[in-house]
Amino acid sequence: MKLSDSTHSEITALCQQGDDLVKAGDLEAGKNKYVEALRLLPENQLEWEAATWIYVAIGDVHFRMKHYDKAFKCFFNAVQCPKGLGNPYIHLRLGQLYYEQENFEKAADELTRAYMGAGMAIFMEDDPKYLEFLETKIEL
Repeated sequence: MKLSDSTHSEITALCQQGDDLVKAGDLEAGKNKYVEALRLLPENQLEWEAATWIYVAIGDVHFRMKHYDKAFKCFFNAVQCPKGLGNPYIHLRLGQLYYEQENFEKAADELTRAYMGAGMAIFMEDDPKYLEFLETKIEL
């Protein structure tokens, strides 16, 4: 399905504003812009490709704020959206969030998916504990 040009433009603008606010360090205001963008999606939000990247953006803010339960909900939604399943970044975050919940079996599964999809480089931006954990589960 395709969004109308006006809705797509409005969502893109709100997400850009959110990105700018997050880069400036105002995580809460950035998150609010992403939520505003999400609300512009028609019913059945999980069916829209835009929902994939909006949920990722909101989830990343929660992850950075260490609001792991809220971040998990966002990434759990994102993986169900178009092009979410198999996206290495979404699997990375799900793995990290399962790790934080001490669900190590699911963490290993999701982190392995991220590694298989994007290699070791995807782990380089975050705490090395996730890669170190994965190294105890699979041969890298």
